Amino acid sequence: MDFDPDNEVVKLCAQGMMTEGEGKLDEAHELFMQAWGIASNDFEHFTAAHYVARNQQQLQDKLHWNVVSLQYALKIDDEVIASYFPSLYLNFGKSYEDLGENELALKNYIYAKEASHYLAVDGYGNMINAGIEAGIKRNS
Repeated sequence: MDFDPDNEVVKLCAQGMMTEGEGKLDEAHELFMQAWGIASNDFEHFTAAHYVARNQQQLQDKLHWNVVSLQYALKIDDEVIASYFPSLYLNFGKSYEDLGENELALKNYIYAKEASHYLAVDGYGNMINAGIEAGIKRNS
């Protein structure tokens, strides 16, 4: 299990990220929702929901889609999914922090830290670890 660049859900999410980067948030949202609409397995649903969550303007909606993403991730029976849990829990922590729920934020940042040993030692892993540490510091 990995992000297959030929997978239609992955393609739509990648296109949505590029569109989001251009500041076209509504178009990006449509691409992410299109990915959600064609998702046909737990990995595709997890992936699409993760990107839908990123693009939400309302804090409650962002939290909702983070929950959906995690629910699908937990259904995936593949050890590779473990490398995504630090990011997922980091997103939860930030959602709760933004909602003023600092205890729940800290709890999720700690979950992210506990799963961080699954991260690769690279730029992405360093970025996620820095986000986790900053979240813990802000909410301790």
